[in-house]
Amino acid sequence: MFFKKKKHMSEQKTDNNTTPNENTDNLSQNEGMDDALANMLNTDDSISNADMLDEGEDEEKDKLLAEIAELKDKHIRQLAEFENFRRRNAKERMELVQTAGKDIIQSLLVVLDDVDRASKQLETTTDINVAKEGVSLVFTKFRSILQQKGLRKMEVGNEEFNPDLHEAITEIPAPNEDMKGKVIDVVESGYYLNDKLIRYAKVVVGK
Repeated sequence: MFFKKKKHMSEQKTDNNTTPNENTDNLSQNEGMDDALANMLNTDDSISNADMLDEGEDEEKDKLLAEIAELKDKHIRQLAEFENFRRRNAKERMELVQTAGKDIIQSLLVVLDDVDRASKQLETTTDINVAKEGVSLVFTKFRSILQQKGLRKMEVGNEEFNPDLHEAITEIPAPNEDMKGKVIDVVESGYYLNDKLIRYAKVVVGK
């Protein structure tokens, strides 16, 4: 009886000893499930982070495309404005060339009116002195208007020949030693416009 009871107790101990192993297996299984769940969570986090990165890249891409479109639009507008400016400038320059003498011509119209009146008077008058006086008045007005516009006649008289101002038409023997190399006669007067030479004086030089 005693041995049987002891054996029975020994069997119970053996049964009790197997319980911790089963618990260990259960813990291992639980740990495996936890690792799998953690991996799933990490995978979800990675996917979520990737989606966020893709969304950020898309936003940055859209922003850059919008900036490029805006710069392209500004560039096209500036090209159009420059082309319009170039056309206006060319048109204004052409008009300026065509009407460059408008001011002076308008000023001389009054002289032209006097010329017409003087011509009619010359056809009918028999008094030569009256005719001369009328023509003289026309010439005086003509010269006065040109002077008002900045025209000035070059004064040339017995001075040294200057190739910067004079154009020698011919040379003739000088009447004396002092006139050699100097202007003896003026064939065509030179003129300044606002102190700028616009026509050389054509002269005869002594040799």
